[in-house]
Amino acid sequence: MEQHITVLKDAAIEALHLNPSSMVVDATYGSGGHSKAILEQLGENGGLVALDADQSAIDGAESSLGDDERVRLVVQNFRKIDEVLVGLEIENVDAILADLGWRMEQFSGSGKGFSFRTDEPLHMTYGDPKKYAFTAHDIVNEWKEEDIANVLKGYGEERFARRIARAIAKKRDEEAITSSVQLAEIVESAVPTFSRIGKKVSKIHPATRTFQALRIAVNDEFDALEEFIKGAILNLDHGGRLAIITFHSLEDRIVKHLFRDCAAEGEGVVITKKPLVASEEEIAENPRARSAKLRIFEKT
Repeated sequence: MEQHITVLKDAAIEALHLNPSSMVVDATYGSGGHSKAILEQLGENGGLVALDADQSAIDGAESSLGDDERVRLVVQNFRKIDEVLVGLEIENVDAILADLGWRMEQFSGSGKGFSFRTDEPLHMTYGDPKKYAFTAHDIVNEWKEEDIANVLKGYGEERFARRIARAIAKKRDEEAITSSVQLAEIVESAVPTFSRIGKKVSKIHPATRTFQALRIAVNDEFDALEEFIKGAILNLDHGGRLAIITFHSLEDRIVKHLFRDCAAEGEGVVITKKPLVASEEEIAENPRARSAKLRIFEKT
């Protein structure tokens, strides 16, 4: 399996303005790269609360950080940050970090169908599929063709959303769509060949935007992000910082606008008028860093 490389690690840690006694929340633990870097900045009186909606991520954290008394691990979606901190009896924190990217383990071997390169059941849930209102399987097999197209267009900015939705509807009339590879083949067959010509397009699999859109819809990612930002700022101490790393334009737009709105309401200041991006050296080492953007808000 390809090794996960933490994106913008140094820039994110620097953005948090930590001191040895800081109380910090890593709202998206993932593979733990940021959490481990945070702990290197903290002394005995510092503390870290690490969240992740994926149980397997927290299981990994327990094996690597479980003996560190400064760390508290919680399986929870970051939209519940206020609830988590209340439960831990923590009133305010000094810094909060969220990395909205993916850890490599979620792409292969998760058993949830996140990747079109691995044949898995179509769940696309971060947590237990049984606890979700619907899964990707439900969307492609039960939703109206028009609603599927709207999801692909709205959450994936998919140019051929209606063609893909039509192909999905036609295929499900023949048989249920149950696996990630099966769905990817349907999408690929629906996308015109001419759209794949050229260097820029050829690097992107035709199903990429469809899988992104379904994942966002299943996990209610945009509303969750808005709830997280509001809850995070509410729980920051004065002078505390919130840093968020995004990987596509729709997420970045939400962060940009909410930071701006919170600043306009007098809750703090936007530190990054323009997002921080990876250096050419980091991109050369880790190509996925090319799309990463880091925005920072400071509560005043």
